[in-house]
Amino acid sequence: MAFAVCGGAMLACSFGAAPSVFNVLPMNKTLSSMPIANIMDNKPMVNIMPFGMCSCLGNPTVAAATSAAFGVLTPMPCIPVTSAPWAPGVPTVLIAGQPALDNNCKLMCNWGGIIQITNPGTANIMVP
Repeated sequence: MAFAVCGGAMLACSFGAAPSVFNVLPMNKTLSSMPIANIMDNKPMVNIMPFGMCSCLGNPTVAAATSAAFGVLTPMPCIPVTSAPWAPGVPTVLIAGQPALDNNCKLMCNWGGIIQITNPGTANIMVP
């Protein structure tokens, strides 16, 4: 069963140390108490907030800190870098002209992490 994702949903990153809250701007005009997300709600520091500390060596700050610590993995603050849209989306349901985002979608961080939705939020709207 897939559910539409709305503002306030909870996210997790495979290399992040903490969960994060998903922010959906009210530009996505829908008839619900919370804005419903689409696949283009992927902007770092707007929609996607940090996940605490990052432990991915693909992140240049983690790689530099680990190198300075003579190879001991040294997590650094997470600053998500997401340039591609969420995938796969729900092409049969459009929100603000883009495919809707459901709880099965994933988002790739350029540093190597996979961001997923752990709780779709309070709308509880099922999508086909």
